[in-house]
Amino acid sequence: MTTMCVLFAALLVLVLPQQTIGGAPEISLLSVHGPITPVTSEYLRRNIEEAGARGDQLVLVEMDTPGGLDTAMREAVQAVFGSRVPVAVYVTPSGARAASAGAVIALAADVCAMSPGTNIGAAHPVNIGSQPDKVMGTKIVNDAAAYLEGIAGRRGRNIDLAGKMVRESISLTAERALQEKVIDIVASDRHDLLKKLEGRRLVRGEKETQLHLSGARITTHGMSVRERILDAVCNPDVAYLLMLAGFLGIFFELANPGVILPGVIGSISLLLAFFAFQTLPVDYAGLLLIVVAIVLFAAEVKIVSHGILGAGGVIALIFGSLLLFPSKEPYLRLSWEVLGGTVLVVTLFFLVVIAKVVEAHRQRPVTGIEGMLGERGVALTDIMPEGKVLVHGEYWNATSRDPISQDEKVEVTAVDGLRVTVRKV
Repeated sequence: MTTMCVLFAALLVLVLPQQTIGGAPEISLLSVHGPITPVTSEYLRRNIEEAGARGDQLVLVEMDTPGGLDTAMREAVQAVFGSRVPVAVYVTPSGARAASAGAVIALAADVCAMSPGTNIGAAHPVNIGSQPDKVMGTKIVNDAAAYLEGIAGRRGRNIDLAGKMVRESISLTAERALQEKVIDIVASDRHDLLKKLEGRRLVRGEKETQLHLSGARITTHGMSVRERILDAVCNPDVAYLLMLAGFLGIFFELANPGVILPGVIGSISLLLAFFAFQTLPVDYAGLLLIVVAIVLFAAEVKIVSHGILGAGGVIALIFGSLLLFPSKEPYLRLSWEVLGGTVLVVTLFFLVVIAKVVEAHRQRPVTGIEGMLGERGVALTDIMPEGKVLVHGEYWNATSRDPISQDEKVEVTAVDGLRVTVRKV
């Protein structure tokens, strides 16, 4: 009988959800602050799946986003719809927004809540590459509108206003969104939200579930180290700096083969930049101008053009940087501080390098036959017209048109094999 009880208790531990055994329900708290990128969608998907595996009572996503990529948004929506536990999106704090892709993810949640002073909407699709023609643009808008209307219909929200968020780019305050049945709750803070969610019934699939959040334990799940690094890389400023570091590192490796370190750093930086470029609006004309700028700077080092090639490099770098990220959205553009600072630093660096090269070209040779010309030494023997001299710490056979006595100072005027021609100083 005792053995049966032990086995039954072990079976309960394996089968019952974690919060039932521990007593208090579990809430997974996620945070989305910034653009919706592939890293953001991976972060949401991973934590939603883990919450389902643990049997958490709720996944709460606190959001403040200007929008993001369509593909990343759709992956996040799929993760929300496929969740085994209820998902609530809370637009917070006051002054935050769920715009564009953020609005779509928020409306896809089981519960959509907002803080007072926040807004949601403006989901009109924006092409980050070349602008489509009128017919294709209409197709893109209709597709996005139908997608959001389908999401709103599935969650029992206002389909008409959901469509207008796409077609007319309307944005709603928290109070109006609640009045128009676009969202479910307006809550002043997280505690107020959980209080209003207590006992709320949700329809998930064909089942109805009730939230029991009294005394819930909230566990914050941030991005992993890998996700934080990749998320930082996707910033336009960071991607731009990585690209320049990559080009410069590879240039110095090619100019000085065998140094290794610049080539390694350049290759890694360039690959990370290319990863970021797939999430950013990149104009390849701008990218080519930056490549041309690096080539012109390198040519100025090899060919003394009195600054013409260097000036062309500066102009190409400035225009290339301005054209690189042609987006109307501030979070997808290169900041003026980074652009100006980088152009200034790179220009000054190459000016210093070019000045050193010109200075080296103007210096007299110190090795070979040219390096011997003008060197001074001392006569070891009488030179009439032949003898021996000590020049540059070396013994040389010497000739002179004028007689030179032993121990007199001499200067080299010509070199012929192992024989030098000297004159008296």
